[in-house]
Amino acid sequence: MSLIPVLDIAPFLAGSTTDKMLLAKRLDEVCSDVGFFCLTGHGVSDEDFREIYDVSKAFFHLDLEEKRLVAQHSPDVIRGYIGIGAAALGGLQDEKTPSDWKESFSAGPIDVNLQDPYYQAPLARGHFAPNRWPERPGEFGRIWTNYYATMAQLSSDLMRLSALALGLREDFFTDKINRQIGILGAMYYPDQCQAPAPGQLRAGAHTDFDTMTILRPDDAPGGLQIKTDNGDWSAIKAPPGAFVVNIGDIMARWTNDRWASTLHRVVNPPRDSKLGTERLSIGFFHETNFDTLIECLPSCQSSGEGPKYPPVLAGEHIYNQFSRQIRSDDTTPVKDNGQTDEQ
Repeated sequence: MSLIPVLDIAPFLAGSTTDKMLLAKRLDEVCSDVGFFCLTGHGVSDEDFREIYDVSKAFFHLDLEEKRLVAQHSPDVIRGYIGIGAAALGGLQDEKTPSDWKESFSAGPIDVNLQDPYYQAPLARGHFAPNRWPERPGEFGRIWTNYYATMAQLSSDLMRLSALALGLREDFFTDKINRQIGILGAMYYPDQCQAPAPGQLRAGAHTDFDTMTILRPDDAPGGLQIKTDNGDWSAIKAPPGAFVVNIGDIMARWTNDRWASTLHRVVNPPRDSKLGTERLSIGFFHETNFDTLIECLPSCQSSGEGPKYPPVLAGEHIYNQFSRQIRSDDTTPVKDNGQTDEQ
């Protein structure tokens, strides 16, 4: 069991310049090492989290046919429901692994003005598609919209802190994330009443392809593990009320691997505990603007060392990576009886 470093962001949000720089220095140390940390002092209330947790679990407990009314239409539109067997995160590592034993629901940016030409650009693809809200449970769309806004603000605060940690101006990332395409996702891992296929996990080993992920995991058997430097897998344990934050591939590319995008997975529960092992994690996968060019930051090039990665537009990177994990036809168009942002 691994208790990853704990960072309290409260001094950054309300502290002096000295407090900010001390925390920024610690963030750089943590992200250069394990790439995972627990975040406290974030200001997100337990009540706000419990609200989205409860409404999301109620959705996943609906009949499959009702959930499929808001199924994801296609791999390039990350909206709605994905069922068990439709994705394999291990595929992102070019591994031939069984599909993940999980369901998920995803939502994207809110309050998008589709009359603005920016959101209609070809490179925008499906990053600003309307969200697909189920009719049941009631208040689902409202609760998810409010929580999305809360997490988008928290991620913006973390990006300001990250800029200081990387020796940049505090506002360096502001114009690169002011129209961010982050995804709010609920990952539901049901009880495993039958044995998984050989090699099948709740979520296969992968790195996240965003800037950073802010996750509130469930405390249930069969959980999150990270791969350590010595090749072992270590379970993550977070203090009550804390978020688990990890660095994603975009930030690793930006920093020329100064910050680590660490391999992680979600393992199966013990086979002797067949019931009472369902798990629900709510995560915000923060992204930049779709047209932000991700290239090595000037503060992250050591003397005599060039960039490890070619420049890439964030939207293209995200689209390509997400498409690689989709495996089944569970995302083919279905009759759209769900509510969208436009209704």
